[in-house]
Amino acid sequence: MDKTPEDRQGVSRRAFLSTTAAVGSGLLVAELATNTANAAQKMKAPTSSASLKKTNEQIAKLPRVKQEMVAPPFFPKHDQIAKGGPKVVEVRFVIEEKKMVLDDEGAEVWAMTFNGSVPGPMIVVHQDDYVELTLVNPESNAMEHNIDFHSSTGALGGGGLTHVSPGEETILRFKATKAGVFVYHCAPGGAMIPYHVVHGMNGAIMVLPRDGLKDRDGKPIRYDRAYYVGEQDYYLKKDADGECFKYDTAGEDYADSMEVMATLTPSHIVFNGAVGALTGDNAMKAKVGETVLIVHSQANRDTRPHLIGGHGDHVWSSGSFADPPETGLETWFIAGGAAGAVTYTFLQPGLYAYVNHNLIEAVLKGAAAHFKVDGEWNNDLMAQVKKPSPIK
Repeated sequence: MDKTPEDRQGVSRRAFLSTTAAVGSGLLVAELATNTANAAQKMKAPTSSASLKKTNEQIAKLPRVKQEMVAPPFFPKHDQIAKGGPKVVEVRFVIEEKKMVLDDEGAEVWAMTFNGSVPGPMIVVHQDDYVELTLVNPESNAMEHNIDFHSSTGALGGGGLTHVSPGEETILRFKATKAGVFVYHCAPGGAMIPYHVVHGMNGAIMVLPRDGLKDRDGKPIRYDRAYYVGEQDYYLKKDADGECFKYDTAGEDYADSMEVMATLTPSHIVFNGAVGALTGDNAMKAKVGETVLIVHSQANRDTRPHLIGGHGDHVWSSGSFADPPETGLETWFIAGGAAGAVTYTFLQPGLYAYVNHNLIEAVLKGAAAHFKVDGEWNNDLMAQVKKPSPIK
């Protein structure tokens, strides 16, 4: 039987569409909520200015490419080194509010997603390319949404220009001026900002230098495979027996979620949407001798990725490709609201665990993934000299 709160008040569609109003739940400081909400009000784009007309005419001369989105942990097809000059890269996100199962215990969440996945798809462009995003909010959804790109400049990262109610779509264009990996997320205003983010509405974009990645000495770094790991914290309310409540519609959990969120204690901390999403048959794959690029994002909390049995050969923990990478790290730090990147060349076959090295969060909360690596074992790197046996 589904566990549902008694006497829970439903939240109307109109209430959710009014996302830029301060929330009087008592769970947030009223002044902070009001200021944040006011800052997220819809902005009027200068659509009739002479400057915009001139800019549009210049950009119209650039080549355009459509980037087909794929579900994480995979990357869309892309060139590691830019071919030719700047381009306009067209991307389409369809917002989907959907029920997701989080673990083997049957915990559920009404996730808010870009293109149906948690995290949203990885976007890849090169520095000085233009990203042209079509954001679609189908009539079937319950809430207003928008998008804030940490890689962009102006208008709250695009959040002030992209508010779409159910049944609406909008198009945002921005120039990718900074090379690195960056988070994007929904930020409709007030308490709805964290509510949407911790319900899965976040992802990452990688802006490559036009001449590709470089090591500390300026030598090229190439990768054979690339994977995107999006770390997600959920805040599900539980009953006295420790079972998570379940809800019939998106947004019905609002009051309960706000109550749990105020404790700053997640019920789940997972990679790519759910416990075990990147293990077993879904483990990320590689071969001995291959260099793998891993982009790791956390839109809300600090994290500390670690590859058990491997290292960070080159690490951009801050996400900035303009800075030289750190080398040979055992564990690296990624601040909440950020993404980082690392390359590693696998030298041994086997199953590698990739974890948040707060091991409580990895083992008890779910923040763990696997790499399955094929190839020849190298006894020079590691060997069992003596099998376990009685002490002599």
